[in-house]
Amino acid sequence: MKLVLKSVQPRQGLDWVAQALKIFARQPLGLTGLFGTFLFFALVMLLLPLLGGALVLSAVPLLGLVMMMGTAAAVRGQVVSPALYLAPFRTDAVRRNRLFALCGAYGLLSLLVLFLSDQVDGGRLGELQELMASGRDDASTREQLQELLADPQLLGGLYARLGLTLLLSIPFWHAPALVWWGQQGVAQSLFSSTLAIWRSKGAFAAFVAAWVLMLACVGIALGLLLQVLGLSSLMGPLAMPLGLTLSVVFYASLYFMFVQSFGAGDESGPRTDEDAPEDLNPPA
Repeated sequence: MKLVLKSVQPRQGLDWVAQALKIFARQPLGLTGLFGTFLFFALVMLLLPLLGGALVLSAVPLLGLVMMMGTAAAVRGQVVSPALYLAPFRTDAVRRNRLFALCGAYGLLSLLVLFLSDQVDGGRLGELQELMASGRDDASTREQLQELLADPQLLGGLYARLGLTLLLSIPFWHAPALVWWGQQGVAQSLFSSTLAIWRSKGAFAAFVAAWVLMLACVGIALGLLLQVLGLSSLMGPLAMPLGLTLSVVFYASLYFMFVQSFGAGDESGPRTDEDAPEDLNPPA
């Protein structure tokens, strides 16, 4: 299907988030189940020593694509099924190979980002994670924690991770969808994705700002509510389902971002008659 890069206004960045919230409200269980399926298989893959983490990182582009396919199905009023994960494996060889090439490249570059970030912080983030995972709450642990948090090397590593991850995300942001719906090659999809982000940088900045603001507001509001109710101990247990919900909404927003950036074959989303049964309505 031919896709055309469209002009995007800055205010549309807010619209992507609003539309994602609306579609999540329409099919919360289906979209959450789709994301939860990935988390389950990710946990299984992480049981594999060394290779597991690399496989999970490599699968992130497929997660984004499948969540977009699920969002498109929800927009059309169709059932969102985990069977959508089979679609990339059942498509034609050319498109499948391009998707897997994107996944492999993303996985390798993600490992490079982690390696470079570790060099910047000197392993401080790993020490912090181990200390927090230990669950100890004594004077010595609190002192170590304060020292780590005050270490400028840790902050430098966090900035490096954030910056490098953002730079890596830009060419891969739309790339899987451009391969899937636009029939583009690997290099072309990476270039088109980068160009789209650049041309819609105002909307992209508004999109990021909306997410930062929403995360901050939700976290503060929940913390204050639990404190008023005397249930502050529930903050930890509630953080996981809340984080899961926001993650699902984020991935749903990618579909609306793609549609408004590249157009669509019809009003409901990027689809051709040939692709519809396979892409958006797989057999149960």
